[in-house]
Amino acid sequence: MRLPLTLALALCLAGTASLPLAAREKAWTIPATGVIGVDEAKLDPAFWVALLDQGQPGDADRVVLDSDAIAAQNARLHQLDKSIHDLQALQGPLDRAQVSGWIESLSRRPSKPLFDEHGKPVAKSAVDEVVDSLNLAAIPERQDARYGLVVHRAALRTFPTSMRVFSSDDDHDIDRFQESALFPGDPVVVAHESRDGQWWFVVSPRYAAWVEKRFIALGSSEQVLGYGRKAPYRVVTGARATTVFTPEEPGVSELQLDMGVRVPVLADWPVGKPVNGQHGYTAHVIELPVRNDDGSLRFAPALLPRREPSQDHYLPLSRRNLIQQGFKFLGERYGWGHSYNGRDCSGFVSEIYRSMGVELPRNTSDQAVSPALNRIALSDKDSRERRLQIAHELQVGDLVYIPGHVMMVIGQLDGEPYVIHDTTGLSFAGADGKTVRAKTNGVTVSPLTPLLFNGKQTYVDRMTNIQRIRP
Repeated sequence: MRLPLTLALALCLAGTASLPLAAREKAWTIPATGVIGVDEAKLDPAFWVALLDQGQPGDADRVVLDSDAIAAQNARLHQLDKSIHDLQALQGPLDRAQVSGWIESLSRRPSKPLFDEHGKPVAKSAVDEVVDSLNLAAIPERQDARYGLVVHRAALRTFPTSMRVFSSDDDHDIDRFQESALFPGDPVVVAHESRDGQWWFVVSPRYAAWVEKRFIALGSSEQVLGYGRKAPYRVVTGARATTVFTPEEPGVSELQLDMGVRVPVLADWPVGKPVNGQHGYTAHVIELPVRNDDGSLRFAPALLPRREPSQDHYLPLSRRNLIQQGFKFLGERYGWGHSYNGRDCSGFVSEIYRSMGVELPRNTSDQAVSPALNRIALSDKDSRERRLQIAHELQVGDLVYIPGHVMMVIGQLDGEPYVIHDTTGLSFAGADGKTVRAKTNGVTVSPLTPLLFNGKQTYVDRMTNIQRIRP
């Protein structure tokens, strides 16, 4: 029988005060979910919000950073973090060395064997063709920067190809040519074109990679860079929102907008005037970028239904919102580099914080060491005692990094830090001491300390950094 939430919390909290570290490294049992330390109650965000309410009154809704503080932190990110690109500064001519440097730092010829979707080895001739498609010899000595807006969610690729490749013949998820994704309204600078003319190498504020040119509309720098500053606006606060279907304007019909995407609102749209053949009173009339047949940019009205999750401002950065936003992705399939119409671990935490106006670098390697955030760095010199002490002092919203992975803390329960993260799977010790592997392959809730990194080390042993989004 499922216990009422308040009773379940009371039982879990009983006798947890000031446990010594040794006592906190307890023996775990694996419940019916098959994931260590997680029963059905813990899959409800209300459980973790109620846990916060056991502390100081109002703690769940206390604003961690207000809008001014967030703006200041974002400004620091753009000033200090070398992984962030200032598109405004790229308005001058781009020289060959700069463009070649961007491409060659990403699009290195694979040095290890690759396999296709059927588990067959990728032929050397196919790799040769992909490398040749970079068309590096065609990069001019100098070129004017071209600006564009993304018009549809689009994959960012290592090479200008849709071919999926894998590191082993039994892997079908981690496409080694998949880098990230761009979303409608994202600004880019176009730096180069593939040999077949179907792909562009673009620089976005957080990433530089290859994207299909059909997803980019070219405009002036003022149009492109000004789009994200338009007001009033709506921010998508659900995992995703979808515009209304319309045959009149296919470019904005049933367009997916992911969490944190910001779109301008046409507040002066005349009452009663149809939007693409439909009255707009049941929706928000928004403005979206559209690509003309010649590749140029124009803007078109679209309807974002009021039933779709959005707000007229960014969510307050509070612990309640961090928990609730994270749980909106619960169970979504893991998508390396935003593949499978999903996201990976760093994309997951980025989009949670983006819904509150907070910008983060794209990859875990950059997020973990960003000088713009409040970082706790760990090294091989840190003892297990110190690592456990830090783990048991983690707070809601803290980002915990191990090599290649990031998790967000959702609370401390019975002296144990719990996290939510987008992961291919979890390893932990079963009752017989043998390692159990749960292939969660999606957004997952778990305790932190019992997770195994390998046969000898735990996640706690391999923590490299903690990043705190707070004063």
